[in-house]
Amino acid sequence: MNNIGRADLKLLKELYPDNYNEKLKKLKENYPIQYLIGYVDFYNTKIMVNEDVLIPRFETELLMEKTLNFLKNKSYNTILDIGTGSGAIAITLKKHTNLDVYACDISPKALKVATKNSVDNHVDINFFQMDILKDYPKIKFDCLISNPPYVKENEKVSPETKYEPQIALYAKNNGLEFYERILSIAPKILTKHGSIIFEIGADEKENIKKIALKYYPKAIITTFKDYNNYDRFMFIET
Repeated sequence: MNNIGRADLKLLKELYPDNYNEKLKKLKENYPIQYLIGYVDFYNTKIMVNEDVLIPRFETELLMEKTLNFLKNKSYNTILDIGTGSGAIAITLKKHTNLDVYACDISPKALKVATKNSVDNHVDINFFQMDILKDYPKIKFDCLISNPPYVKENEKVSPETKYEPQIALYAKNNGLEFYERILSIAPKILTKHGSIIFEIGADEKENIKKIALKYYPKAIITTFKDYNNYDRFMFIET
């Protein structure tokens, strides 16, 4: 069983007083406690999660902190969250900015979760279903943000991730599939002098920079490290 705090176990016992031991057994099988509890606290926001969506990580909270600071200095009007999942990123952006927030995902089940989360948090987000690998929006945005699948197909991962939607984890082309696609369509959906914000894999910085410079040779590219000192966030100003 993974490191789980006493507070979470106490909450679990309150939620499942009659079958607590059964839930403990699931935890010993590496089942995510977040799915049993049913929500996570993400950037001081309650986000419902289930097996239809990836569980938001601490690293992505740091992404939001850096993104919100970045956006303070921009006169943007619109932003698109690509691969929204639970809607955690889109909802945080809407709660803390005046932007018109759009969010897409290939999974109708994920969009159902994201929509409920937006309603529960009293924010208005423009959700739509789209396979970004095959299609792209026909309108333009000032900013694109994405925490896409970036785990390599043969990469070792934590055992609890087997319960999460695999489509939200793994990417082809050595983990670069979605970065390549988003950067290739960016000239069609990003306004002039717009920005692209990514969460990236720990060893993908240089490869993604090369792809970005292919489409935006004059881009200003800034990367930031996560709590474990890995290059994790990339800001591309076109």
